[in-house]
Amino acid sequence: MRHALAGTLIVVLTCCPLARAADVAAIKEKAEVCSACHGANGISQTENIPSLAGQPDQYLQWQLVFFRAGSRKNEQMQPIVEQLTNEDVRNLGAYFASLKPPAPPEQDDNPDLSKKGAQAAVGRRCASCHTDNFAGTKAVARLAAQREEYLVKALLDYKQSKRVGTQAVMSDVAYPLSEEEITALAHYLAHLPPT
Repeated sequence: MRHALAGTLIVVLTCCPLARAADVAAIKEKAEVCSACHGANGISQTENIPSLAGQPDQYLQWQLVFFRAGSRKNEQMQPIVEQLTNEDVRNLGAYFASLKPPAPPEQDDNPDLSKKGAQAAVGRRCASCHTDNFAGTKAVARLAAQREEYLVKALLDYKQSKRVGTQAVMSDVAYPLSEEEITALAHYLAHLPPT
């Protein structure tokens, strides 16, 4: 009996790393579909497409669920997410959350605009949800070093109630922002280093 248990334990221990390796390979294969738009290692090089690397796990999962349910709409995303299982959603969230976030542009080409953006962030209490370093947490997005034009687009979508199915508070925050404030806020956040 003792030898049979030892043999079973050896089989289990030797199979688990292979299963984990297979899972990682399957996750990376699913993530390859994402890289066509969101970039290698989750760092977007495409205008108005967000970087996924370093986003909080829960945030990524919720966005995939919103897309899959149709409450958040995007013509490119819909056919992809319709095929995702709940396990895929969990795995993709964990995978992209584990990647190193993008670096901000090396130099801020408009520090005055960043200063206005920082003031807008304080005035709208953005850090109360997105954290003091804008790295996001749980189901709240990382904003630091995100693509600037994507941040402008997202804020305008919230302001114009085009983006629904996510945190309702964002529409309330974005609605009173002027386009100048949105531009400044996006510039400031895009130039923040991730921590």
